[in-house]
Amino acid sequence: MEKRNATVAVIGAGDISAARSPRNSRPRDHVFAGRRDGAKLEPLVRDIEASGGSIVARSLDARKEDEVAAFLNDADKHAPLESASSMSAPMSTFRSWRPPTGCSEKSGKWHAGRLSCGPRIGALMVPHGKGNIFFTGATASLRAAADLPPSPAPIRAPRRGAVDGARARPKNIHVAHLIIDSGVDTAWVRERREQLWGKEALNNPDLLMPPASVAASYWQLYQQPRSAWTFELEIRPFAEKW
Repeated sequence: MEKRNATVAVIGAGDISAARSPRNSRPRDHVFAGRRDGAKLEPLVRDIEASGGSIVARSLDARKEDEVAAFLNDADKHAPLESASSMSAPMSTFRSWRPPTGCSEKSGKWHAGRLSCGPRIGALMVPHGKGNIFFTGATASLRAAADLPPSPAPIRAPRRGAVDGARARPKNIHVAHLIIDSGVDTAWVRERREQLWGKEALNNPDLLMPPASVAASYWQLYQQPRSAWTFELEIRPFAEKW
């Protein structure tokens, strides 16, 4: 299959990215993948290259604005940035589709890169006349659980930023917010569940979502015609209480 002159950027790449890549990124589009520990991207690199695709994988701390900016700019220079997904979420407004000039000290360094993520992606896509920006959130983006205090503002902010991007003046850019209301079946999630609740927490396989199942939802969003774009999609396994 002939490669397209387009790049897919994944901020916070991991197991879901690996499951998604065979569908909408491989081998036609170039892939730029980043996560805090870039060495953990090696399985994704092998998988994509074995299928004839091309990928640039590197360490990326999404908390740092300068690293996010450099990562996105490099992806766009490699080939026009057409699709981007962030497992960290936007945390900002998109109103003008212009990159921010900086973040206040009050916001703190922890939020700086995430604050700039959405607007920077949009600003790079606008000159190309099309694009897809998909953000991942959780149920806390909408509401708190019945037995928990209200979700703090930083957790709700990603969805608000995605809403601003989707409602901005039409630029032929599909902005979507995917809510994952369960744990994704990865080694890290399994380890955390066992630490918190013991080995019995892993007895019910229907409470964890296979990465391939989550990837299928991203692929559905990617394929949608612009005449009927979905903004928000909630997914959960049937055994999840909600």
